[in-house]
Amino acid sequence: MDIKQAETRIRELREILWENSRLYYVENAPLMSDYEFDQKMHELEALEKQFPSLITSDSPTRKVGSDLSSAYDRGDGTSRSESGFRKAQHRYPMLSLANTYSLEEVQEFVARAEKTIPEGFSYSCELKFDGTGISLTYRNGHLVQALTRGDGSVGDDVTENIKHIGNIPLDLKGSGWPDEFEIRGEILMPWEAFLALNREREDIGEAPFANPRNAASGSLKLIDPREVGKRGLMCTLYHIPTEYIDFASSHSGALDKASGWGLPVSSDRKICHGIGEVENYLHKWETARKGLPYATDGVVIKIDELSAQLELGYTAKFPRWAVAYKFKSEEALTQVLSIDYQVGRTGAVTPVANLSPVPLSGTTVKRATLNNEDQMRLLDLHDGDWVWVEKGGEIIPKITRVEVSRRTPGAAVPEFPKVCPDCGTPLFRPEGEARWFCPNTDGCPMQAKGRLIHFAGRKAMNILAGEATVEQLYNLSLVKTPADFYDLTRSQLMTLDGWKERSAERFLESLEASKSAGFERVLFALGIRYVGEETAKSLARHFGDVDSLAAATVEQLMDAEDIGEVIARSIVDFFADGEHLDQVRRLREHGLRFSVGEARFNSDGALKDMTIVISGTYSISRDAMKAFIESNGGKCSSSISSKTSFLLAGSKPGPEKLRKAASLGVKVISEDDLYEMVPRPDTAVQTPEPEDGELTLF
Repeated sequence: MDIKQAETRIRELREILWENSRLYYVENAPLMSDYEFDQKMHELEALEKQFPSLITSDSPTRKVGSDLSSAYDRGDGTSRSESGFRKAQHRYPMLSLANTYSLEEVQEFVARAEKTIPEGFSYSCELKFDGTGISLTYRNGHLVQALTRGDGSVGDDVTENIKHIGNIPLDLKGSGWPDEFEIRGEILMPWEAFLALNREREDIGEAPFANPRNAASGSLKLIDPREVGKRGLMCTLYHIPTEYIDFASSHSGALDKASGWGLPVSSDRKICHGIGEVENYLHKWETARKGLPYATDGVVIKIDELSAQLELGYTAKFPRWAVAYKFKSEEALTQVLSIDYQVGRTGAVTPVANLSPVPLSGTTVKRATLNNEDQMRLLDLHDGDWVWVEKGGEIIPKITRVEVSRRTPGAAVPEFPKVCPDCGTPLFRPEGEARWFCPNTDGCPMQAKGRLIHFAGRKAMNILAGEATVEQLYNLSLVKTPADFYDLTRSQLMTLDGWKERSAERFLESLEASKSAGFERVLFALGIRYVGEETAKSLARHFGDVDSLAAATVEQLMDAEDIGEVIARSIVDFFADGEHLDQVRRLREHGLRFSVGEARFNSDGALKDMTIVISGTYSISRDAMKAFIESNGGKCSSSISSKTSFLLAGSKPGPEKLRKAASLGVKVISEDDLYEMVPRPDTAVQTPEPEDGELTLF
């Protein structure tokens, strides 16, 4: 390669790396896998080493990626987005780490270090957490500032948001800490909280997050600190800059001190002596990490002695005394057979790739979401392409790249539809959104069926009507709106394919049982955009009945707990629609509850003003337990914080919740302990766990 060819390739690589850094750090929507990104970075480093005259100070090899919203300029002097957070300078640069996927390169790191410092030293091996970086500053034992990594020199000040993450102490314990010091680590979203958040987003018609790292990063930048507190985030800390350390002679010793002050430091660290012990640690966690309650993507190997760290020093981008060994995600190569365009109940159109079935991480993958048109374009996807698929956090199948070498010559680029694939209505893309929508709210069959499935869902009205049943009822014009469910007769149900007396009887029984559901569940079932389970509860508590809610202005709605302007406007728009009001009228006539009853929200109950987190299984269903707590004045929360009254631990409670409760001093009680505080629930509260899937036909 001559210098002109190198210059062209270097320019191309820099553009790719900066764009994918922006997608990763700012948009929280990475397109390229970590492995592919790192390989391109290594290619750029090699070219710059070969042609040093082409090195520039703004190369990705010289600067760390940035999570600052204004860091990636359009070229017209404006930033892509504004976070609204004040920016502040890091006292000491918050650098990146050199990383590798090769054991040989780990061995080379060890050999270089041992050659430079022949007198001997040890290694601190630690899990590499897949979250978003944070730097905390404590002064006189009090938390005074929290900064994101930003561009390494300047970060966003997210102090108020950090105060709502339960395992970060606002005040240190014990004594012996420096008058002022920084400690750095990661903000994580555990798998349990991640899955719950994605369920909530799907409930309100929003696209789910691709992985916990994106979810943690997006949650940390929420404008309302109270919302941050609801996301179930946690923190793990792993580094105190040596400039602050005069109380220990080693990195591990400093972290031990920090742990004693109440700071959340990982207990899975290990001091290793020599490359053999380092490799044993790597091999152990390549498998063991899959059982952790949060995402990890590798191991960080640090020279433990601070004197050795100072002797080795830093490059412009990372320390010479540490390296990250990254676990390569399992991936598989398969072919895209076709692309479906699915229309959700809110009208959002989502492209989904149908794949030639391929085994991956213990399951067979047949489909992978492409999220939106922009992702399809960034992938440069063509008809019939072979693609690499991996599971984000080994959960969600994701296409990471196209194998261009196997592309059929002349293959066409799939065209994103201009009209709704179901009803033919022209699509529109709201300003600032990545997705296209079908505006035919009432006349689009996919949207209508989606709303029916949502209304009948387990956490809504819990009617025994899954997708196949709804499909039949809709196609036969028996059910077009939620209220139509309650007009169904036994003889109509008996016309459905495969249905007999018992099937119809069970369905009608579930309809009758749904009429006892509380107002908050009915409100959730209506499918108002952005109104999920918890928001519905907040609205039910605040307004008490549907008439007060429907009459409320945007300003009055925003007076309710956790209701922002976007949600408020969505509610006002919903009740301004005559069709929606007619649905409410009909459902009311069928006996559904549209006001709060004493049995559901008892503000003077024995658990009044208590915030309770539940974990594990109980003698009644989890939903019934939540209802029982709320009927006695308590409030259920999904995450533990310093404001949690107690953790109600059933059988097999989540170990992470138990650890978090212990670290915050939150009391843990059993189900029997709860019944000593309030009378055991009667059978009216003890609703069984609903069945999943379709009816069993007889």
